[in-house]
Amino acid sequence: MKKKNILLILLCIVLMSLSFIIGSMRGGSFGGADEKIETTINQVDKNYKPWASSVWQPPSGEIESFLFALQAAIGAGFIGYYIGRKKNAKTDNGSVKNQ
Repeated sequence: MKKKNILLILLCIVLMSLSFIIGSMRGGSFGGADEKIETTINQVDKNYKPWASSVWQPPSGEIESFLFALQAAIGAGFIGYYIGRKKNAKTDNGSVKNQ
């Protein structure tokens, strides 16, 4: 079992390393979907003006990335908690009935 875990960890490290190597070979530009769609819209319609704007703009890209990751972590934690509660509720109900 321990050998299997070590192999999985090594596989993850190799995959992450390869993604960084491939990304740096291609110029290392990791733009988001917002930037790509904005340029596409501007190519299609030069007179387009956005109908909504941000309430608050983070001071830097790092803070924006941090907030995005924090939001994803909170969402994943909530989903994991919910699934765990549902699974344990089924298990607890089954064991009570069997007693």
